[in-house]
Amino acid sequence: MQKQTLAIIPARGGSKRIPRKNIKDFCGKPIISYSISAALESNLFSEVMVSTDDNEIAKIAEIAGASIPFMRSRENSNDITGIAEVILEVLESYQKKDKIFDYVCCILPTAPLINKDILNKSYTKLIDGSFDTVFPIVEFSYPIQRSLKSSISGKVSMVWPENYSARSQDLPPRFHDAGQFYWIKPEKLIKSKQIFTENSGSLLLSELIVQDIDTLADWNICELKYQLMTREK
Repeated sequence: MQKQTLAIIPARGGSKRIPRKNIKDFCGKPIISYSISAALESNLFSEVMVSTDDNEIAKIAEIAGASIPFMRSRENSNDITGIAEVILEVLESYQKKDKIFDYVCCILPTAPLINKDILNKSYTKLIDGSFDTVFPIVEFSYPIQRSLKSSISGKVSMVWPENYSARSQDLPPRFHDAGQFYWIKPEKLIKSKQIFTENSGSLLLSELIVQDIDTLADWNICELKYQLMTREK
């Protein structure tokens, strides 16, 4: 029996730091359309859906090729609702329609640097590695072991003073969540209510194809990275 896979793109209407962030123009297209396209082009999914509380986002998502089988509840449309809660609501709504999925990939709507190959590689890792979840990571550009903290007065000190004399190249690399997508086995999420578990796997990405977008400066940097990527193809 063929496995059923679902792509969930969570895109609520309220965005405070960058207004209408999820459908803001990014290099000529609404930014959410890149996530939808990557999901469709991967040929991995039985369905690609957008979870939103916003009618304009829903219309743009449908034009890009995604489905909107139901709108997100008001309860899970505020700025403190976590991604896990959104995914669980989607799964519960499908279950009421007698639709069960074997695997789910939650793709963020502001991840224009991902592509079908990255999605396929991470899906293979989820299956072959027997992980609960798999998500992309990226190495910190500077050793966090030599990070600094600053007081209100501006005085700085080391977070870990024991690393003062350590050479950067001698310190082990450290990584952080790339903030692009999360492959999930639904039964594991339903049980733990968490995406990051003791049995989570990762796919290492270059920082050239990773960019967190929280400010307009982040947005501009991401557009430059996208233009560089597309120019190199």
